[in-house]
Amino acid sequence: MAPSRRRCQPSRASPNFAAKWLVHRLSRFAETHPEIDLRVSASLHHVDFAREDIDLAIRHGDGTDSGLHVTRLCTEELFPVCSPKLLNGRNRLRTPSDLSRFPLLHVNDRQGWRQWLDFAGVTGVDPGRGPILNQASMAIDAAVDGQGVALARTALAAWDLIGGRLVRPFDIAMPVSYAYWIVCSKAVAKLPKIVAFSDWLLAQAAEDARRLDALKSRQAARASR
Repeated sequence: MAPSRRRCQPSRASPNFAAKWLVHRLSRFAETHPEIDLRVSASLHHVDFAREDIDLAIRHGDGTDSGLHVTRLCTEELFPVCSPKLLNGRNRLRTPSDLSRFPLLHVNDRQGWRQWLDFAGVTGVDPGRGPILNQASMAIDAAVDGQGVALARTALAAWDLIGGRLVRPFDIAMPVSYAYWIVCSKAVAKLPKIVAFSDWLLAQAAEDARRLDALKSRQAARASR
């Protein structure tokens, strides 16, 4: 008889995090922990652990979830990203002022680009143009397709940056106050299946940080030649 399998009854993440970070890595978790089945739901709704059949959530916020077990998954910055093909050719994107010649991809409103341009001290670029999308994952996918330049948070852009589908055209990143957090009830925080999933998430995030730092160092070395 086959051994019984423990089940990590479902985990929840935002649609953007699930689509751009988590879903690509599920097979890695299955290889590492074949004894645990994950059931992942994507929702913006904050879990009520007392009433819902959810073991663990990944939340984007300030980490002040009173009465819960909270662990920071990763730190974040906000920076422009685009397809590598926008960096090639006669009219390529080279400096922040060149953004005036490329579509700006917005999420929900135009405040993000206004804030980043002000932070970077960039003038002559109109932040009031370009399409507005209601999901960060949509803006990132449009940038991958070469449809413009998006502002992306570190975690959501990591998979495509590491895979070479996106690049950071400038080394200017704006700090953001929110981050991603692993959240669960204190009553289940030490269960083996919760510890296994949490440790795996943290290891994946740490590996992303290492690879992104290495990528940034290589880009800086090329720029200095």
